[in-house]
Amino acid sequence: MGVVGGPRRGPSHLLHVWRGPILWCLPRLLYSKYSAYITLFTSCSLQQRVSLNEHTPSTVSWIGSVQVFFLFAIGLPAGRLFDAGYFHHCLLSGSVIYLFSVFMLSLATPHHYYQNFLAQGVGMGIGMGLMFLPSLTLASHYFRAKRSLAMGCVIAGSSVGGCLYPILLNNLFHRPSGFANGVRAVGYMDLGLLIIANAIMRTRLPPRTSQGGEKTSRLKEVLTDIPYLVYILGSFLIFWGVFVPFFYLQLYAALHGVSPLLTKYSITIMNASSILGRTVPNFAADFYGPFNVMIPSALISGGLIFAMFGATSIAGVTVFAVFYGFFSGGVISITTPAAARFITHNDLSDLGIRIGLLSFALAFALLTGNPIAGALLSPPRYLWHQPLIFAAVVVFAGASCHMLIWRTLVKRKGTRRV
Repeated sequence: MGVVGGPRRGPSHLLHVWRGPILWCLPRLLYSKYSAYITLFTSCSLQQRVSLNEHTPSTVSWIGSVQVFFLFAIGLPAGRLFDAGYFHHCLLSGSVIYLFSVFMLSLATPHHYYQNFLAQGVGMGIGMGLMFLPSLTLASHYFRAKRSLAMGCVIAGSSVGGCLYPILLNNLFHRPSGFANGVRAVGYMDLGLLIIANAIMRTRLPPRTSQGGEKTSRLKEVLTDIPYLVYILGSFLIFWGVFVPFFYLQLYAALHGVSPLLTKYSITIMNASSILGRTVPNFAADFYGPFNVMIPSALISGGLIFAMFGATSIAGVTVFAVFYGFFSGGVISITTPAAARFITHNDLSDLGIRIGLLSFALAFALLTGNPIAGALLSPPRYLWHQPLIFAAVVVFAGASCHMLIWRTLVKRKGTRRV
């Protein structure tokens, strides 16, 4: 694998690819844990009615949406700190805030919405936001020729976490020990993972010492790059809808009488498929170009959202989870490497700004997407066609934006492999 500004191969660089998944298990934990939470909190078909069952799915979804909002929005200042040489400061402070919030969540009193909101939504989101973008950007500094594959391997760690945590949480939540001990068990697992991550993750390039005028020039250059702004808009629309099935598949299956055992593992199946979805398309992206892989994956994902209507049986849930996990994983994992196609400086000096702006924009998509879907669901009537049509349409719209700028990128790069 090609390394930016250094040797083309080396064990330390390959080791770095496997450092990232340890940290990336935690972002997927945010999605998979929340999916387990929302099903437990709101599903009328479950025997146990605990914690936030008096609130609508839309209200509960604000917890997870605020959580992932901070996960991405904090990336903008965290990216600037990373560029200034404060990577380990971000990683350590984020670890402390995240772990403190996890254990505070275990102490949350049932039916006290604000306690869950502050601990899981605000605290955990800010903690992960300090670690999320710097860890991903670090991988992009090590690899050039196979950057999409390297970043895909890092992001695939989130799917590994997405396989482990739903199994753990769904089993612990339904035992007499219940919610509190289940969250504490997750907290101790996260503690071990974060100790390893803080011990082995290292920066390779020296901090940038660009002057204020140069930074302003870079920012102005990015903000006036119309194709890149259209790319951000398209990515915003895709992220607005692509996570709806991840948040609501368990609830949908439970309300349609699917076996409780399979319902419990539906998100695990989706995340297991997403492991391949976050590596195989990235491998193809290095050969055919990230946009040439991401656009078809987005179109297929939009179509598959309609297929969720058929997830009313064991076979239906399984088939949908496998296919949607694979193709949506390709879209999600290629979004950041595709931003690197717009880089105009060989020293990558505009990479951090571009990824930071993209991350900040995606934060607002994640903040509002699932609450909108929850409001469209209209419980207790559960009008499933409304949130699913919304999710599919915005994903198609995002893919259309990417198709519009594909030709511009072909002219800019002088190749169709974009």
